[in-house]
Amino acid sequence: MFKRNLLASAMASAALLSSGLAFADDLPAVTIYATGGTIAGSSESSTDTTNYSSGDIGVQQLIDAVPELANVAELQGTQISNTGSSNIDQEILLRLSKDINDTFNNSETQGVVITHGTDTLEETGFFLDLTVDSDKPIVMVGAMRPASAISADGPFNLLEAVKLAANEEAVGRGTMMVLNDRIASAFYTTKTNAIMMDTFKAVEQGYLGAFVSSEPFFYTDPTTPTNKPHFDITDTDSLAQVDILYGYQDVDGSMIESSIANGAEGIVIASTGNGSIPDRMDDAVAEAMENGIPIVRASRTGNGIVSPKELGIGSGVYNPQKARILLSLAISQGDDMETIRSYFEGPFTN
Repeated sequence: MFKRNLLASAMASAALLSSGLAFADDLPAVTIYATGGTIAGSSESSTDTTNYSSGDIGVQQLIDAVPELANVAELQGTQISNTGSSNIDQEILLRLSKDINDTFNNSETQGVVITHGTDTLEETGFFLDLTVDSDKPIVMVGAMRPASAISADGPFNLLEAVKLAANEEAVGRGTMMVLNDRIASAFYTTKTNAIMMDTFKAVEQGYLGAFVSSEPFFYTDPTTPTNKPHFDITDTDSLAQVDILYGYQDVDGSMIESSIANGAEGIVIASTGNGSIPDRMDDAVAEAMENGIPIVRASRTGNGIVSPKELGIGSGVYNPQKARILLSLAISQGDDMETIRSYFEGPFTN
């Protein structure tokens, strides 16, 4: 049934093209980078929203399934990968960031849209926010229901994402996320629910805006997150290995030692509370820091600011997965320990 629906959508798109109504004059140029995920997923069952196959549908099929896009922007589609977002790795991240930088520097592209699985969408969005050097809009978009599901959210999310990328009011707002009629900052937003539609939230910071009848509305003028760094990855071929370790009762320092023995150049601990660790971990953290291996203490709670630490580095506003990306970029750039500390703790020290 899903293939028949795709064919019908493609035929409708072709009809618009042949009628001369598909493209208005002087539409903005938008590039869609497809990586896979639920938005490109399918299942034999129209009610299956958990056991589907991710990344079955290519970028052109995604575009063809939303013929309304032809009246929004002149689109170019690029297939970066076609997989579940748990498989996104540094090779894909580096290619994507470099391609976007190149597109913005050498074309008239107004903005870009990245279709992506939701599981690690926030990580890719955060990485792009720190590594793309442009004020032009970058919009991450995904779906919580596969394309084959009843009331699939992907097509409408994609339409809204392209409208956002083509909108002049989106300039200067950093990398954004579009799902569930919300516009969110990739710098702050995280996935908060495994399967529900309203999963992406920035609990403390809120949303940047919302869509009204598929048109973007912003609550404020463009702003830049406090202490936001930028990293030039033009000549970067690989990123430093940074592991995330989980904090819990009875945990000790052995997992830090094991992580370092397996090649970690930095470690983030998803600690309890305000980045707290048990006394039995102190020696391992201290030794790692003395040996030039940064230990960032984040929180497993999912929300809140982790304050500066005397032992290790408090993660500040960053959750464990975003702290990992920031730390990896900083180590790869060759930053020293105090510079790394300033990225995380700088705004919270006198």
